[in-house]
Amino acid sequence: MSATTAERIRTYRGPAVLGLGFRPFFLAAGLWSALAMLLWILLLTGGIDLPIALAPVDWHVHSLLYGFVPATVTGFLLTAVPNWTGRLPVTGTPLLCLALLWLAGRLAVLFGDVLGPLLSALVDLAFLAAVFAVILRELLAGRNKRNLPVLALVGLLFLGNALFHLEAARTGGAYYGTRVGILAILMLIMLIGGRIVPSFTRNWLVKRGAGRLPASFGRFDGVCLATAATALASWVVASEAAATAWLAGIAGALHLVRLGRWAGERTTAEPLLLVLHVAYAFVPLGFFLVLLAHVLPSTVLPVAAIHAWLAGGVGLMTLAVMTRASLGHSGRALTADWPTVAIFCALVVAALARILAGTTLALPGLLHLAATAWILAFGGFAVAYWPVLTGVAAGLKPSSPPPGRPR
Repeated sequence: MSATTAERIRTYRGPAVLGLGFRPFFLAAGLWSALAMLLWILLLTGGIDLPIALAPVDWHVHSLLYGFVPATVTGFLLTAVPNWTGRLPVTGTPLLCLALLWLAGRLAVLFGDVLGPLLSALVDLAFLAAVFAVILRELLAGRNKRNLPVLALVGLLFLGNALFHLEAARTGGAYYGTRVGILAILMLIMLIGGRIVPSFTRNWLVKRGAGRLPASFGRFDGVCLATAATALASWVVASEAAATAWLAGIAGALHLVRLGRWAGERTTAEPLLLVLHVAYAFVPLGFFLVLLAHVLPSTVLPVAAIHAWLAGGVGLMTLAVMTRASLGHSGRALTADWPTVAIFCALVVAALARILAGTTLALPGLLHLAATAWILAFGGFAVAYWPVLTGVAAGLKPSSPPPGRPR
């Protein structure tokens, strides 16, 4: 770490919420995720009429996949990139501009029927384009080529969003735009999660004494990622093909083995670690459900796999990372208190209920249970972590541990 980086963190005197990238974007992600789900339920039940240009289902998908997810990814990257490069973090006015650009995108899509599809799409796309540019500049300036694949996936997320808007304007739906976005975010979870889950687990287990430790990243992990990328690409272009289903089954098996190599059974004493393993388990589950939807089409619907990935894998992993990063980078102990455990449990309930709702085993009320639990999880995160992210209630200084080894 350079002295200038440490000096930049120590001397920042603006609002705490703009002190580091995770603060505004994790807070925005939690608030928007809960609000968007609430609006979706009210829209479905006829309680409100939104001025959206997208079809209601497409707006629901877009609000989470291209609204909530980019906020969490940006918060993570703006906090992690200084660790990777040793360069200055984005703080203050530049960070505020990025946050306002994200907010403009949410409003543009929400009022798409007023603005028109073209202007709505351009405003929405501007955020991911700006994030891509900022991260590219930092990685190149820091000569950090190792993490260029992460940036490539951010670029793929941008392309998926562009395709989403194009499809919605031309056909009224967004089949490929949705699936490309899912591919991009799942690959990010498998790539970054494959680094941080075993790393955090190893660091914690070493302090607790002898026992099995997570396997280090190696060729097997590379095979897992390549197989998953192939299966997901096949799923994007030919979701109903038999080859796609069996590729997904192979990918699921490999990632289940990968997860088993990380010694997750030894983390039950610390929910903040255990939740990372539980979240990753939804990734192979989603692959298995793709296979089951092909083998048992009368029992398992394709939507079950999508919600295993999005509600379980993406939702729980982002919540796990947001809580851990918020605690660690604000100087708090890396342990889960009861509100944190409660929001983890609520999201597990939401994911399982939504997955079951995509099968013939569904019981009445599962969709409402899933939506309610989702709102409680992310609304609960915003409330419980408001003092951590804003520093207002606790009177915190906008400081964080200096860049170095990621927490």
